[in-house]
Amino acid sequence: MNQRVTKFLQASASIAVLLAAWQIASLFFPHYLFPPVQDVIARTVKILLNWAELSQVLETALRIFAGLAGAFLLGSLIAIPIGRYPRIESYVNPFLIFLQGIPALSWVIVAIIWFHGTEFRIFFIMVVTTLPAFTFQVLDSYRSMSKDLFEMTMAFRPSGWVLFRVLIVPTIVPGILTAWKINLGSSARVVVVAELVGATGGVGYELLRQQQLFDMAGALAWTIQLVLFVLVVQQLIVWTETWLLRYRPVSERAA
Repeated sequence: MNQRVTKFLQASASIAVLLAAWQIASLFFPHYLFPPVQDVIARTVKILLNWAELSQVLETALRIFAGLAGAFLLGSLIAIPIGRYPRIESYVNPFLIFLQGIPALSWVIVAIIWFHGTEFRIFFIMVVTTLPAFTFQVLDSYRSMSKDLFEMTMAFRPSGWVLFRVLIVPTIVPGILTAWKINLGSSARVVVVAELVGATGGVGYELLRQQQLFDMAGALAWTIQLVLFVLVVQQLIVWTETWLLRYRPVSERAA
């Protein structure tokens, strides 16, 4: 408990120093470059209390969840057969590595050329940019399964469903949750890029409006909304992980 308090105080000190430096800069530079901290906080609160603006944040959140869910399902469907039949890997890996090397902005341009619907464009971009990470993480989790435990389970001659439920799922769940935590932050950045060039709503669209108005306070307030969303969802994933893995020793979960 003391360690948690220490980490919280250290994080609070870092944020306090950053806010103080920004506030001092606002005294010497125009407010369109460095708006006062209180202005940014006021705009942030206004977005949270105004349904018309908060709905833009929720719209972006739904796009992130939809893209991550699609990439996770597709990545799992690719990873599990590779784990069962390793020969497939030499055919699939180059394709996934190729996808992983393509910048998100390139996928935005491709999606605009290929598709007409805004929502499908964003969904496609989200899926294709997060698919490799999900696939590799699920595959690594599957391969981390204990060989001795697998052979012991097979000695009972379980059905395919029972094997999947009692052995494979508990083995890959930690890796899956880690993949969600990692992809959540990257997908938040990707969705903003996608919304900047092709959407008529969402955080990315609002950021574009603030840029056109030269409103730094507004741009920071909308950015903070996305950061808050990522922090809240990551904490929910941590709580879910703690509950699902409650059978593990505390030292193992902490590691």
